[in-house]
Amino acid sequence: MTDKEHGVTPEVDENRLIVERREKLRALREQGEAFPNHFRVTADAASLLERFGDADEWDQSALEERDEEYNLAGRIVSRRVMGKASFVHIQDGSGARFQLYLRRDDLPEGVYKAFKQWDIGDIVGVTGKLMRTRTGELSLHASGLELLTKSLRPLPEKWHGLTDQETRYRQRYVDLIVNPEVRETFVRRSLIIRGIRHYFDAQGFLEVETPMMHHIPGGATARPFVTHHNALDLDLYLRVAPELHLKRLLVGGLEKVYEINRNFRNEGVSTRHNPEFTMLEFYWAHADYNDLIRLTQDLLHRLVTQLPGMADGRVDYQGERIDFTGDYERVTVADAVVAHYDELSVDDVKNADRLREVCRAHDITVDDSWEWGRLLMELFEEGVEHRLLQPTFVTQYPIEVSPLSRRNEDDPDFADRFELIVAGREIANGFSELNDPEDQAERFRAQVEARDAGDAEAMHFDQDYIRALEYGMPPAAGEGIGIDRLVMLLTDSASIRDVLLFPYLRPESSE
Repeated sequence: MTDKEHGVTPEVDENRLIVERREKLRALREQGEAFPNHFRVTADAASLLERFGDADEWDQSALEERDEEYNLAGRIVSRRVMGKASFVHIQDGSGARFQLYLRRDDLPEGVYKAFKQWDIGDIVGVTGKLMRTRTGELSLHASGLELLTKSLRPLPEKWHGLTDQETRYRQRYVDLIVNPEVRETFVRRSLIIRGIRHYFDAQGFLEVETPMMHHIPGGATARPFVTHHNALDLDLYLRVAPELHLKRLLVGGLEKVYEINRNFRNEGVSTRHNPEFTMLEFYWAHADYNDLIRLTQDLLHRLVTQLPGMADGRVDYQGERIDFTGDYERVTVADAVVAHYDELSVDDVKNADRLREVCRAHDITVDDSWEWGRLLMELFEEGVEHRLLQPTFVTQYPIEVSPLSRRNEDDPDFADRFELIVAGREIANGFSELNDPEDQAERFRAQVEARDAGDAEAMHFDQDYIRALEYGMPPAAGEGIGIDRLVMLLTDSASIRDVLLFPYLRPESSE
C-alpha cells in the first residue's frame, strides 16, 4: 500500500514513520480534533458498488439526476494527491474499496490542506454524491471530509504485504486489512455456522448451553486443562466435550438438543489441532447411528450447495476435488485395515499379538499393554485414514476405544459407531449411545484403571452421570462435528490456524 506522496517503501525505517505520525496526533490533540465520534455512516462500499456499479445503467447523467448524498467511513488504503484535487481509495467494514474524488474548492475551508497531512491507514469519514470518472470508476465526489482515527503504525507496503505466516496469525487485525481473502474465509465460516443452526432448528432440535467448567472432565478421551476457583478453593477442568451434560438433558426429556461451543484439550498444536476449538454436538432420542449417518449426509449436502460457488456440491481442497453429493462410501475399521495391510487377514483382527507384530513391522510405536482394539485403531490411523479423500463413513469401532458407545448386537466387541473421514481427516464422530447404567459404570471403571496405569487421556468416573442414567435415558444417538476442520475443507485452508481468527501462539519474546 504505497503512498507515492510520502515515498513509503519497505526499506524506510518504521520507527521514524511512527514518530512522525505521533507528532501529527499531538497536533490534533492540541486542536481538540483527536478521535471524534460523531460521524454516522449511511451506506457501505459493497452495497453502493453492487447497486450502482453498472456503468451502462448508471452513467454520469443518471447519477447526477439521482442527486443523493451518502456518508461513508473507511481506512485510507491508497491515494493520488495532486495540486487542487486528489483520488483516494478507502476500505470499509463491508470489505470493499471505494474511490473518493476530493477537490479543494468543494470541501470546507482548510480541509483539503489538512487531508494532505493524513496517512495511509488513517480512518476517515466522507460525505458526497456519486459520480463516474473518465475511466468509468464509480466514485464519491466529496463535499465533506474528516479524520476519525489517526493510524500511528504504517500498514505493510502493497506489493510485499503481510506475508510472514506467524505475523499474520499474531497480528490478525493487520492481516484482515491487507489480505482480502482472509476476510472472505471468516465470512464463509460465519455462513457455515449460520447454516448449521438453521438446519438443526428446522429439524426440531433445541439449541442449548452447557457448562464450560467441569468438576470432572468427561465426554472424550483427552487431557484436560485445569483451573482453580478461588472462592470455593476448588480445582475445575475446562471441558473437553459437552457430551455428558447434553445426554443428561435427554434424561430430562429434551429429546433433540444441540450445542455449538468451545472445547479445550491440552494436546499438541498442529495444522489440525488447536488447544481450543469449536464443536457442534447434537443428541437425538429414539435414533441410532444409521439415522445419524443419513442426517450427516443431508446436512453436508445442503450446507455445501448453499455456499457461494459450490452449488454442484463439489469442493476443491488442496488440489483434490471432494464430492459431497450422493451416498458416501461405508467401510468398517476392520475391513479397511485388512484391505490395506496385505499380511493381515480377517482372522487376525482380534489377535493382539499379531496386530502388535504388524504395527512394529510398519514402525508404528505401540505399548505392550494395549489390547487388540487399540492396536487395530493404531493401524487404521497410521496407514489408512490419510488415504480416504472422498467422504467415507468408517464404522464399527472397537469397544475398547469407544467408552460411551452402544455395543453392536451381532459382535459386542465392536461399537455402533462411525467417524466421517474427508480428505484424510476426521470431520465427525457419532454413535448409538450407551444407556445401560451398569455397563457404563463398568466402562468408567476400566477408564479409571487406564488412568492409574498412566493414560493421562482416559476418563474419570462420573458418578452423577451414572445416577442420571439410572433414572433412565431413552435409546439415542449422538454426534460431534468439528467446525474448524469443516471450515478448513470448505475454504480450501491447509491449516486450522487459517480458520481461527486468533489461533494459539507462543507469547512474543519480551525483547
